[in-house]
Amino acid sequence: MSFSTESRLTRTTAGTSTSTRTSTVTRYDRTRRGPVRGAVFGVRRAARTTRRAARTAVAWVRETVTSAGMLVVVALVLCIAAGLLFGWVEAWAVAAIALVLLIACIPFILGTHDYRIELTLDRDRVVAGAEISATLDVRNNSERLSLPGIVDVPVGEGLVEAHVPLLRPAAHHREQLTIAAHRRGVIDVGPMTITRGDPIGILRRELRWPDVQRIHVHPVTVPLPSTSAGLIRDLEGTPSSTLVDADLSFHAVREYVVGDSQRHVHWKSTAKTGKLMVRQYEESRHARIAIILDLDTESYESDDEFESTVSAAASLALQGVRDGRDVLFSMSNEIPEHSRAEVLSIRTLPTVTPKALLDATSTIDPADRVMRLEAVAALTAQSYPDLSIGFLMTGSRMPLERLRHAAVKLPAAVEAVAVRSELGEQPTMRTARELAVMTLGALGDLPQMLARGALR
Repeated sequence: MSFSTESRLTRTTAGTSTSTRTSTVTRYDRTRRGPVRGAVFGVRRAARTTRRAARTAVAWVRETVTSAGMLVVVALVLCIAAGLLFGWVEAWAVAAIALVLLIACIPFILGTHDYRIELTLDRDRVVAGAEISATLDVRNNSERLSLPGIVDVPVGEGLVEAHVPLLRPAAHHREQLTIAAHRRGVIDVGPMTITRGDPIGILRRELRWPDVQRIHVHPVTVPLPSTSAGLIRDLEGTPSSTLVDADLSFHAVREYVVGDSQRHVHWKSTAKTGKLMVRQYEESRHARIAIILDLDTESYESDDEFESTVSAAASLALQGVRDGRDVLFSMSNEIPEHSRAEVLSIRTLPTVTPKALLDATSTIDPADRVMRLEAVAALTAQSYPDLSIGFLMTGSRMPLERLRHAAVKLPAAVEAVAVRSELGEQPTMRTARELAVMTLGALGDLPQMLARGALR
């Protein structure tokens, strides 16, 4: 440890002097290790470096060497060991062939990728059963030749492959793809990967693009008569038993209370009684439609029957939205698998616009652990007490007795209509005290029955 001191004297013209002393202290620290401690530290540092290198090498091998390549490597190692131990000429020959294959495949993966890949969809919303056209554009942005490769485009649970040829600098390859949307649902397109490898399939290199595009496959719907013919039309404007302070249907007069609007004062009654009297009205009914969908797989004979029920429910809700009605589309939330207590939860779909409604119906899936239709109807009525008509959408396995119990869960003022999908059956209509049961053999039966005034 050493110390250094500097002294500096400053004189002024007035003859006075100011002495300023600045001290600088410098310390030297040295870590001393013995030979054993230094060796241990070196071994630990080397071990960490070796582990990092090993992890990097293993990751590179997993990404670069295919399953066929691993077989070639294993054959190379085993044949070399057999040649050394037993002196087999055949083993050395196989080892030489494996080594030549590995060396010959290495040039195909050298260099870096410099691609620009764009996938353009002609539309992102289709009806089930339609097809989507897509354009794949691959451009070589490097200044060198780009070897052939394969672009893998995940489409839902499937995979679409596009072969890219040898590309010169700044050249591009364009290919038209077709994506089939056979069933309702949500299809994620991507993330895409481009693979470059040798012709034998021993080594490969991949580059991934994380972009994912989403396609909504809407259910098949049918056009329905405006306001669903008789029932909803008859409900519109009908006075109810609820008394309100302002509406169209006059009921009676009552004595004024604080908070009543002065424009409803009935002056003739006020003059006769000497007390301030106001008008009282009967609330007019406004058609508020509830679509209650059964998601229980036990209620349906097949997946096609469930899809038919979803299409019928979407058709009813879509027509209501287009007519400007208040539409509620509800169903059960999925119950957690390990829940100990009873779970009561419903899910509602957005019905502000037809687009939002159809996008939401694309995400509907049947499940085993869901609430029964009766519980869904009861919770829907509790959450939205101002309903005027409720459609109970279910399948052919739903007993009629359970449908009646579900209808009883709705308020007495709510008209209950059960729609059961039974593919291939004749369309029928049965009416009971609690509800009307409509049987649909096909989706096309729904507008025909409504057009005939089946709900009158």
